[in-house]
Amino acid sequence: MKHLTRLAFTFIFLTFSWVHGQEIAILKYNGGGDWYANPTAVPNLIRFCNQNINTKINEKPETIEVGSSNIFQYPFLHMTGHGNVVFSSEESENLKMYLLSGGFLHIDDNYGMEPYLRKELTKVFPNKELEEIGANHPIFSQEYKFPEGLPKIHEHDGKRPQAMGIFHENRLVLLFTFESDLGDGWEDPEVHNDPEDVRKRALQMGANIVSYIFKN
Repeated sequence: MKHLTRLAFTFIFLTFSWVHGQEIAILKYNGGGDWYANPTAVPNLIRFCNQNINTKINEKPETIEVGSSNIFQYPFLHMTGHGNVVFSSEESENLKMYLLSGGFLHIDDNYGMEPYLRKELTKVFPNKELEEIGANHPIFSQEYKFPEGLPKIHEHDGKRPQAMGIFHENRLVLLFTFESDLGDGWEDPEVHNDPEDVRKRALQMGANIVSYIFKN
């Protein structure tokens, strides 16, 4: 029965992906964490991608709840925040089905969500763990070259930036960017007053993620 359900969701996902093409949605989750953080980040990243790497993404991303069947309409989900994250069992199963059916989730820790997120990801993938992605991974050499891996955009605890992922059948289905704060770098310039070169690195790394996922 589970196999048939997975096939059905895969069909739905492929059908909606064909109709919607290149689209990104923002993931809304429960638990009290600020899923709505960095409101200008994703629209700015989309605009940068459309202008620089020839994507044609809708510049007004939709907001989708974890447990909604509407997540299957979007090949790329983005999630961020500072605090608590809670997935119900139904939400965990929905997200798992989405990822195994061909979807992708990028989670950008805006500082403080990492311990909560790790706990909730065990509900989604009890037998999988986040594993660090080395600088030689093709996600760092798509449109722009990052020979040292994930760039550091904002400093918090003096820790190095880490790109971590979950793979299924050798496909990267989830990317977790930690101690980098890419989303802050995507925001409007006046929000964080980042130097232009720092903001450019953040947008270029974001464009690499977009490019890699839509090509794979």
